[in-house]
Amino acid sequence: MKAGERSVVRESATVVLVVCVGGGAVVGWLVRLVARWFVTLPWAPFQGPARLLNSFPEPWVTLGLIAVGVVAGVLLALTALHESITVAVSDTQVTITTRDETQVVERDELTLAFKEGKQLVLLGRHGTELAREETDLSAKSLSRAFTGHGYGWADADPHAGDYRLWVPDASGLPEGANAVFAAREQALKAGKKDDLRELRKELSRFGVFVRDKDKRQYWRTP
Repeated sequence: MKAGERSVVRESATVVLVVCVGGGAVVGWLVRLVARWFVTLPWAPFQGPARLLNSFPEPWVTLGLIAVGVVAGVLLALTALHESITVAVSDTQVTITTRDETQVVERDELTLAFKEGKQLVLLGRHGTELAREETDLSAKSLSRAFTGHGYGWADADPHAGDYRLWVPDASGLPEGANAVFAAREQALKAGKKDDLRELRKELSRFGVFVRDKDKRQYWRTP
């Protein structure tokens, strides 16, 4: 690899589009089959919508449902690509772009990278967590990009044994951190990903790093 070159890891727009559009078309076709089947079952739910669909002539009803599925698939693909992250690795820095937000980690700050479940994690000196972003990018592709530029890569979190389960009013946390954890617990239960990310950043300002498992929060300090 030539000096100055970057390794960019991102979701393939073509693959995402094909999967989502193809899936949408199949769902539209299945809706037609299910509607045809439901009208033969007096006890089945949604009899009204099923009869309405069956009242339209073929092949227009099937083509219409497939078209609706394709449009829904395109919208889903655009949303998925917008939500996905792009990781650009160079000899001097790592850039993580998600949605309209970009985070840059300089080489001298970064000591280790790894993927934990569906999250890419970057660690700094003394175990400080510099970034933690959800991604479907493969660990193999990410590992190749990082090691290709001389960065450290691990197959697992070296600090996994340091995490403790958060409970209300947990001791050992900085003042104010428990309140953030409590707010984050509500966001975790509600599945509010944006709030979870922002509250994670807030905890990192306290020097507290958090990971989630089975709707529970685990924390550690450097």
